[in-house]
Amino acid sequence: MTVRADTAARHRVTLAGVSKSYRGDDGPTQVLAPTDLTLDPGEFVCVVGPSGCGKSTLLNLLAGFLEPTEGRVLIGDRPVTGPAPDRGVVFQQPNLYPWLSVRQNVEFGPKVRGVPRAARGAEAQRMLTLVGLDHLGGRRPYELSGGQQQRAQIARVLINDPRIILMDEPFGALDALTREKLQGELLTLWRERRKTVLFVTHSIDEALLLGTRVLVMGTRPGRVIYDEPTSFKAGLVEPSFAELRERPGFTTMRDEVSAHIYAAHE
Repeated sequence: MTVRADTAARHRVTLAGVSKSYRGDDGPTQVLAPTDLTLDPGEFVCVVGPSGCGKSTLLNLLAGFLEPTEGRVLIGDRPVTGPAPDRGVVFQQPNLYPWLSVRQNVEFGPKVRGVPRAARGAEAQRMLTLVGLDHLGGRRPYELSGGQQQRAQIARVLINDPRIILMDEPFGALDALTREKLQGELLTLWRERRKTVLFVTHSIDEALLLGTRVLVMGTRPGRVIYDEPTSFKAGLVEPSFAELRERPGFTTMRDEVSAHIYAAHE
């Protein structure tokens, strides 16, 4: 095995027969059917589907917030047994500590790990510059706009240098212009750093514009019913969103994804 192949194997995400059920008064309810799924290092995988199809359950299993009822979640050959620094999570709501400044929020992870003040302060400033908040580090979260708060949350995740970034509808609550701006910024960060990303969204266009691969989940119970690469991007180098929307394959894939989502409702 080559060094590159060995590195890929050590950081590959695998769900092997993973299911999730909850017990209720009427017995167990399965919210995620047995699922086999692999995410290779550097992939940007977007997950779409109707409400209640298990998108967030899937993400929470990968994050280690939930334990599978059956099967195993693996990073390389290591089972996921809980949250860990190799996985960073960006939520729909920024979830920043309101009593800390933006810079202190970004520094929080390194501080917990015992990184010296000067080193973590310099790295926090670098992350804030990366997301365009270098001039706002001294403010409290409530003094920022929604888009700025999400940038701060992304910086707080990136400073811990996770191998895998899990994003649960991070732009869902933002206005259309701010959303598209942050989509572009996120894609630029991903191109520079090539982290593995699992991105949950309700927007088909968002999934196609951002992802290297798109999954559609069906319901009753949640399961993957569509899994295809965004091959309409082939041959393009850092295309704009406008260029992507003009590709014939974009419309074709959007129609395919839409059809699977509508079928999942039936």
